[in-house]
Amino acid sequence: MSTTASDPLAALAALPGVPDSVDSVRKAVDRVYGHRVMRRRSSEVTAEAALRGARGSAALSGADWNLEEVRRRTDFSGDPEARTVGAALRLTAEAGQLLSIWRQSPLRVLARLHLVAAGGATPDDAVGRPRLAGEAVDEPLVEAPLPGADEVAGRLDGLSRLIIDGSSAPALVTSAIVHGELLALRPFGSCNGLVARTAERVVLIGSGLDPKSICPAEVGHAEQGRAAYVAAFEGYMSGTPEGMAAWIAHCGRAVELGVRESTAVCEALQRGAA
Repeated sequence: MSTTASDPLAALAALPGVPDSVDSVRKAVDRVYGHRVMRRRSSEVTAEAALRGARGSAALSGADWNLEEVRRRTDFSGDPEARTVGAALRLTAEAGQLLSIWRQSPLRVLARLHLVAAGGATPDDAVGRPRLAGEAVDEPLVEAPLPGADEVAGRLDGLSRLIIDGSSAPALVTSAIVHGELLALRPFGSCNGLVARTAERVVLIGSGLDPKSICPAEVGHAEQGRAAYVAAFEGYMSGTPEGMAAWIAHCGRAVELGVRESTAVCEALQRGAA
């Protein structure tokens, strides 16, 4: 990801097809926020979106559990799949607590997210900090070449500057780039996919696009499937205009599918079925 332009995110927002994705997402989000249920039961929609978003993110990280099992379970300390689901749930709960810090210190937020996700499953000295040279990374979904520790540090600083300096780019573009860059860097020894998708959520909430966190992009990423997720990410990794636009469009579709999920929740609440 180049940071040489004065506002590289705005340049990405102008790529062919991206304005259409941005417009489609904005309209979808506006529709669900206009649902009559949102006027009096938005907290219930938010809670359900958090649960479903966590389930979707965990599914992409290899723990594809039924929603009712996620809802029913209280102990997530057992096998690796259970720990993955537990990490996703903790991250979703944490995301809304970090909004005030994100714009001033995104690296601090990322460290906190990894600390929350790891939950004691990673050696203490490796939790909440970027990996050092020679340290292994456990991220089974992403098989792209792993950047070295020095490159990770430099690119994290560049990403941090982009967030702190601000951009005129739409929230969809910023969230997609944050997500893609963290997935490309895999800066931590574990839980990178979970952290990357949570950071995407933080941007969508904090930008004002989805202030009540009712449009879980994680649901949409999971619904499109792991193969499509990886294929779109490869477009990001290519760095080409076409590849970057395809990744942003994929993330936009994920938000729209998250909107569809929460719209269904609204309809169920209206009928008294949820």
